[in-house]
Amino acid sequence: MKFNGKKGKSKKAKEAKLRAEALLRAQQEEEERLERERLYREHLEKLEAKYQGERESELAQHNSLEQKFLSAQQWKRDYREQAKWEHYLSCDGTPEPTVPQEINTFMSLWRDDQDQDVQLVMEKEEVVLHLVEKLEFLLLEAAPGEITDEQRDQYQEVILQLQDLLHQKYNDATQNLLKIASMYEDSETGNMHTVLKDKNVTFCIWANLKKKARFKDHVFQGAGHAFELPMSLALSSVAVRLLHTHYDHVSPLWLQCQGLPRQGASATLGSAEQPEDTGQGPGEEEEKGREEPSVPAAEETGSKGRKESSASLKGTSNNTDDIKQTQEETEKNSEILDASSQEEEAPLQEEPGGREEAPQVVDLEQLVPVGGVFHISALQLPPQAQDAGDWTMVELLDVGLEVYPYSPGKAEDGTQEAVQITLRLPDNVIYFKVPVVARWDPAGQWWRTDGISKITYEAEEKSITFSMGDFYTVALLQDAHLNLPYQAWELHPTGVDEGLFTVTAVFATIQIQIKDNQCMLSSVVVEEEEVLSHITGKWMSPLALRAALKRAGVNIFPAEYSPKYVPVPRKVSEHLTAGSAKGNHWSLLMFNGEKVQHLKLTETSKAFSEELEEESEFHSTLYHMVKDSASNEAMDKVERAGCLFIDSVYQLLLATRVLAYS
Repeated sequence: MKFNGKKGKSKKAKEAKLRAEALLRAQQEEEERLERERLYREHLEKLEAKYQGERESELAQHNSLEQKFLSAQQWKRDYREQAKWEHYLSCDGTPEPTVPQEINTFMSLWRDDQDQDVQLVMEKEEVVLHLVEKLEFLLLEAAPGEITDEQRDQYQEVILQLQDLLHQKYNDATQNLLKIASMYEDSETGNMHTVLKDKNVTFCIWANLKKKARFKDHVFQGAGHAFELPMSLALSSVAVRLLHTHYDHVSPLWLQCQGLPRQGASATLGSAEQPEDTGQGPGEEEEKGREEPSVPAAEETGSKGRKESSASLKGTSNNTDDIKQTQEETEKNSEILDASSQEEEAPLQEEPGGREEAPQVVDLEQLVPVGGVFHISALQLPPQAQDAGDWTMVELLDVGLEVYPYSPGKAEDGTQEAVQITLRLPDNVIYFKVPVVARWDPAGQWWRTDGISKITYEAEEKSITFSMGDFYTVALLQDAHLNLPYQAWELHPTGVDEGLFTVTAVFATIQIQIKDNQCMLSSVVVEEEEVLSHITGKWMSPLALRAALKRAGVNIFPAEYSPKYVPVPRKVSEHLTAGSAKGNHWSLLMFNGEKVQHLKLTETSKAFSEELEEESEFHSTLYHMVKDSASNEAMDKVERAGCLFIDSVYQLLLATRVLAYS
């Protein structure tokens, strides 16, 4: 074989030349890259120096803008004072809850009134709910320094006393009804049963007068609730009461036990039907023996700065995989869960100082009761009235409403006896996923999932059936963050001091109209169907709207602890006219707590980058960043906006935190 030395040398020379050229190009590119970085750093240093120089003046200007909020607060104070004066002039007999003499007299007179029946208590309840609502909203709306710490403690104590007294009155009325249960015997079974309901409460009671084994179960017609008793109870002098309060006065006791502030704008506010009457209902005792030592054990319970403001805002999320996965979980119309599976899926905590098998304690930061609270009680049937000629005699026992001394025995198959309960879910509440059934533990002041088994959820029939080893206060809980993060959101003007706020959450699209100091729920769309007609089309305060949506199961309001469960970016666009802005009009901004910057990347960028948009600068507030790139027309609209409208927009943005949870 011959070898051509000249060709080999030529090939090597070419390769060496190519390598040299490649190395030279790489060196040149590196030098160019370093030069670009140097220039960019110098640019950033100039922008930083300019930002530092203008920061104080921007913050001073921003502080002056807060005069709008101060004006709104003053308007609210004046409005409350005027309402208080008009209430005084009306002399309608209802007390002013902030005046100790009036509210104490009201409670004292009602406490001494022993001749009460359930219907009268339900009528008086409307007044109590309104009083509680006034105090709750005052605590939430009051500006710093408007009420003293002493007044705040006083109002919170009055709320607890009103709740406790109302619940005590339901117990007194229950006892009065049971004393004459024999007068209302059902012709078919010989037992007594009745259902009374209004927008705030559903009262169901059944008295076992005949004690026949074949009548151990009952369906409360008109309410849809039902029960089936163990044989031992079917043969006993027992009454079963199912008191469904369409509000939750129980969960806030957990906050109180933890030393946390009551969150009045959550599920604790309001009636189930009308947002105007967002009060609270039957309270429960804080300790055993506080008010009524003989009530059912399961019922012995008691009692950040403004940084977001712009002309038009919108956000989107690309978490489509997570959204699809979450939606797929709701496609089943019926699911059967046993106690162990429920406990595995529910966010739970161990009892402090827990044992090897700790009680299944619900994490109320992640799960929240939806649809109110079901107080399910087995009560001792008092002596019944007996006819003696022209007289009716009854043995009076001065013991109050008594719990039936029930101890679960063994069924024929050797298993522990259980009470089977079927609850009809409220029509005005949405359960996006299978609810978690929990029972209230008055000793620990928390919700627990142990002691509840054989859970069957029927989505189409809107019912849930389960078994309990005893009689408990029960709630149906839902993940507080299942609608987060938002898929998209938008706020755009519809007129002078009017706007439309749209939030597209995981399971629902919510549209809210804003006008001056009020909001109106325009629509809630779930799977292309409008729902929650009972609260749409009604003007109310932002606080009342927030409470109404949370009661209805549409929780789009993150809490302080929500960052533990949901991730966060931020975005903004100028928008002058009604209707949605075009896709190329959106900007992505980043705020790190100290300064805002306009990012170069877009919604469709493959990777995140902090590189600045060309010709943009640093600013100390979101307002000044928007102002920097906004038109004069847009800023004129912002500056001319009324203080009440601005305050309403602020409240909604602060409540939803769309800048963080999109």
